[in-house]
Amino acid sequence: MTHELLTPEEMYRADALAAAAGVPPLALMETAGRVVADEIVRRYGARPVLVLCGPGNNGGDGFVVARYLKAWGWPVRLALLGERAALKGDAAAMAARWEGPVEAVGDMIGAGLIVDALFGAGLSKDFPEALAGAINRAGCPVVAVDVPSGLDGLTGQPRGASVRAEVTVTFFRKKPGHVLLPGRELCGAVALADIGIPRSVLQEIRPRASINCGIRLPQPAPGGHKYGRGHAVVVSGGPLHTGASRLAAEAALRSGAGLVTISGGPEALAVHASHVTAIMLSGMDLSALLADKRKNAVCIGPAAGVGAGTRDLVETVLLSGAAAVLDADALTSFAEETGRLFRLIEMVPGRPVVMTPHEGEFARIFNGLDASYNSRIELARKAAERSGAVVVLKGADTVIAAPDGRARVNVNAPPGLATAGSGDVLAGIVTAMLAQGMAGFEAACAAVWLHGEAARRHGPRGLTAETLLESL
Repeated sequence: MTHELLTPEEMYRADALAAAAGVPPLALMETAGRVVADEIVRRYGARPVLVLCGPGNNGGDGFVVARYLKAWGWPVRLALLGERAALKGDAAAMAARWEGPVEAVGDMIGAGLIVDALFGAGLSKDFPEALAGAINRAGCPVVAVDVPSGLDGLTGQPRGASVRAEVTVTFFRKKPGHVLLPGRELCGAVALADIGIPRSVLQEIRPRASINCGIRLPQPAPGGHKYGRGHAVVVSGGPLHTGASRLAAEAALRSGAGLVTISGGPEALAVHASHVTAIMLSGMDLSALLADKRKNAVCIGPAAGVGAGTRDLVETVLLSGAAAVLDADALTSFAEETGRLFRLIEMVPGRPVVMTPHEGEFARIFNGLDASYNSRIELARKAAERSGAVVVLKGADTVIAAPDGRARVNVNAPPGLATAGSGDVLAGIVTAMLAQGMAGFEAACAAVWLHGEAARRHGPRGLTAETLLESL
């Protein structure tokens, strides 16, 4: 599978390793331009094409695209940003093979399709607003080479302004900017092309980020029993705030946990009792309840209440040795005592702890980590390293990160998943994966994917937390 994500720096290294393995860089550029031209022909009928070339290797790819389309009978204009005499290396070599005129970048009139080969993923300066606007207002499809010009391939954020592409053709492996927002939307449809870089270069690069796919969900063993699939515990809030914990408990049961118990006070349990059947209820002291080691995964936080009482319950959970999911109020309650929380996590080495904050909760619990830090991937990584927990930084481009630096970006969640109670369902799914014996990072990745897939299969209309449960 080609799910690895390479930073621009790692992609430069892949090119260098391919060259060291005997693949000429000029051949890679020729192939790259050819596959872009192939993709254009596959998607569009012949029409006047304007190829915009930049001063570097991205522009060299553009010269190849123009040459192939012209050879295939398409009407092609080529415009260069900068002077032709200033081109160097492979880009200069490809420019020398172009036999048509070279215009200055400016006039988009008459273009039926624009090929954006101005700047690639490693852009180191802001892209001009005026040029991006001229391209975006041209009224025709834009096909970007590598990334839309102006998009940072590492962060998924525009540098200054960005071209908005209908199609982006990239090579060997996608970059974070292709899957992080707003880059994912600016890229349009992303076509990933093999241009001859050996897959073996990944063994040298050892990328630590990937797309959240290829998930293997736990499977019941033949002849197994419910205790073999774990016993999840969900800690309830007060009697007027039972819905969130009930959603988490229902999600845990529907996601494969063999048994699920809601733990809470008598008034809250009386409310739960009128709603649940297969889920068990316990008013036992939480510490005594978790003394039964068959209760191996605990979710705490959904509508638990913010304050000292929740902090004490989190401490009980973390000292019990059970796998733990910390969500919502369980995180916010430690906003002023983050050091205490992180020390509690460290006290039981090897026990999985998964945090599932949205951006507001993340800012409260990881104050001092700038939200603009490099990229959401690096932000989640730093949080996981600091806390010792697996961190699920929720959003339309949810990032899952482990303390050891592994990170995945989720791409299957539809916009309708942003609905009340959806996060409670996710917390319950993570708890179910942990109860079934999955390691923390793998459990979080599987849960985030399953959460998105259930929403996707449900469809865009009428999606609520309750119907999401049914779709599980």
